Amino acid sequence: MIGESDSTGSSKPASTFEQLLEAAPDAIVGVDEKGKVSFVNSRTEALFGYSRDELLGHTVEMLIPERFRAAHLGHRTGYFSEPWMRPMDADLELCGRRRDGSEFPAEISLSSIQTDDGRLATAAIRDVTERRTAETRFEQSEREKALLEQLAQSQRLESVGQLAGGIAHDFNNVLGVILNYAEFVGDELDPDSQAYEDMGEIRRAAERAAALTRQLLIFSRREVVKPELLYLRDVVSELENLLRRALGERVELETRFGRARCAVEADAGQIEQVLVNLAVNARDAMPDGGRLLIEVDRVELEEQYALLHPETEPGSYVRLKVSDTGVGMERDTVRRAFEPFFTTKGKGEGTGLGLATVYGIVTGAGGRIDIYSEPGVGTTVKIHLPAGADASLRGEPRPEERPGGKGEVILVVEDEPDVRRMAERILAKAGYAVLATSGGEGALEICRRQGQTIHLLLTDVIMPGMLGTELVDRLESIRPGVGVVFMSGYSHEVLAPEALADKCVPGSLQRSG
Repeated sequence: MIGESDSTGSSKPASTFEQLLEAAPDAIVGVDEKGKVSFVNSRTEALFGYSRDELLGHTVEMLIPERFRAAHLGHRTGYFSEPWMRPMDADLELCGRRRDGSEFPAEISLSSIQTDDGRLATAAIRDVTERRTAETRFEQSEREKALLEQLAQSQRLESVGQLAGGIAHDFNNVLGVILNYAEFVGDELDPDSQAYEDMGEIRRAAERAAALTRQLLIFSRREVVKPELLYLRDVVSELENLLRRALGERVELETRFGRARCAVEADAGQIEQVLVNLAVNARDAMPDGGRLLIEVDRVELEEQYALLHPETEPGSYVRLKVSDTGVGMERDTVRRAFEPFFTTKGKGEGTGLGLATVYGIVTGAGGRIDIYSEPGVGTTVKIHLPAGADASLRGEPRPEERPGGKGEVILVVEDEPDVRRMAERILAKAGYAVLATSGGEGALEICRRQGQTIHLLLTDVIMPGMLGTELVDRLESIRPGVGVVFMSGYSHEVLAPEALADKCVPGSLQRSG
């Protein structure tokens, strides 16, 4: 043994092997085929707290936590087959046990050597507590950095959405006026005239602009939606033929559905728009052809996932996964992918609203969307929507169209003059008598007039001076029982059905975009 004395009492000079053993920075333990410790170095004593005499001749399992000793016994026989060097088996947790019972994470390398006394297994053991602590701190730092980046992106998109939504709302009102007056003029023109054809071009251009505006409103969550319980796999199946035509012959479409038939609460038209937008994006990323895979399944998002994504609650979700084999995207492109008007396509080839619209639809439905992409590998979009209770599909059928009016009096309250005049004209053309005013006070003054019959109040909700809901509250004392229809281009909480229901007589609650 190292430093062993001879029969005269003088200390033998240490051999080269012993010198190297003592110079090693790690604890070195030699074990014979019976599992007995045959040699150790001074670093072993310092690391484990045992003296050399306490270790020599005892089984090496004394240095291993009790819960791992049985497993270690099963592995030990393999250490003596051939000379080799490898790390400790991956299925054993690497840690050591000190004399005082405390444990530490360890990095262990094993080797086998042939000696005059037989083959010995040697273990080089290093305490990696500091490294693990540093790694944990680094992982926490990286996780915090990722969360901050997610928050910054979310706030940036929210800010852009507020700006885009405000502009889109006002622009939508203007487009509504253009479209309706184009309809009015078209009705007066000869269908065979050049003017009628020109008016049709005006109407089609305005409709294209209205479609873009609607995408902005969806992104900013200001579009009025009609959520219903529906099965996502059924929506995909019904849309499959359309998607194949949109993708073209060079792109192979494959769909996969999990065993669970999961319902979500969402607007069916918007979910279809999500699928079409993602399919078109994938097609454009595969100019030479490729493969698009759409998968639907039910998943459980655990607490750990929610910790990494604070805006997502743990629970049951329906996952829509869309993967392509296209050109992929750089990291910076992925980071900006949901921004409206951001596009990597050439001028005139895209609006940059496709993914922005998808983002607005998914987040508006309480879901989450993530993009995974690498250049040359392809792109995968994962959408998680909260799972709803399974129910019959697609809600109630739409009511049949009702005939026009027979002179009933409708009071229109709208602060935008162009929209107000348009509403007057449409209602008058439909056979109603129309009274119109720009705000709540004017409406109350009309209602106070003796002898003035009013069958229905059609009012904007968001107006300066007096909200539509406040107008209805004050109207109750003057004209109780008058029917009410709210109209608005917004979809904020103030317009939610539960917030407006008590303002309307039974059966009169409606909303208009």
